[in-house]
Amino acid sequence: MGARRSEHASEVASPRGAESLHGNAPDRSRVALVLIDVINDMEFPGGDKLATRARSMVDKLVALRARARRARVPLIYANDNFGRWRSDFSAQVEHCLNDGVRGQALARALQPGPTDYFVLKPKHSAFYQTCLEVLLEHLGADTLILGGLTTDSCVTFTADDAFLRGYALRVLTDGSAAIEARAHRGALEHMQRTLHAELVTCADVSLKSAKARTR
Repeated sequence: MGARRSEHASEVASPRGAESLHGNAPDRSRVALVLIDVINDMEFPGGDKLATRARSMVDKLVALRARARRARVPLIYANDNFGRWRSDFSAQVEHCLNDGVRGQALARALQPGPTDYFVLKPKHSAFYQTCLEVLLEHLGADTLILGGLTTDSCVTFTADDAFLRGYALRVLTDGSAAIEARAHRGALEHMQRTLHAELVTCADVSLKSAKARTR
């Protein structure tokens, strides 16, 4: 009797040219989990309300992250650089963990591990002027699971760019948040209707590859 297929996403991936990264992207997975701006001080207008709304997604994302790591699905942090390009991602993590900011609890729960990836983005989309597309190509990814902050801004912009590049999309309804609940719902509806994204909870999201559109 054949072995039952697991959620192990890396067993079917065969990215082109992975060797050219000289071992810096050792994972092979057709699915990637992309968390957007979760390392975030939230020290901006509306940040207090956003921090409150984000609390409900913390435990759900922590559980999903653990499940993804067991399945060897890579986790990519896509983050704004709040240091005016004078800091790096490590500095941003340290700031959110140690400076008593509104986003401290979220950053503490979701701080990256040594095997995770990150990209720093200058604008809303995680694809714009970053290495994300190259990284995904070398991982062999064709399906993206998106979550983070905010649903109606950076998550949507990233989903738009992913759609244009032919990725299959899964958006976490309870693993993303916006300052206003109505904006959160509207963004989810847009991504489902216009980008053909699958809307799914953190507990129910599949870690298996979907059939992506032709790029």
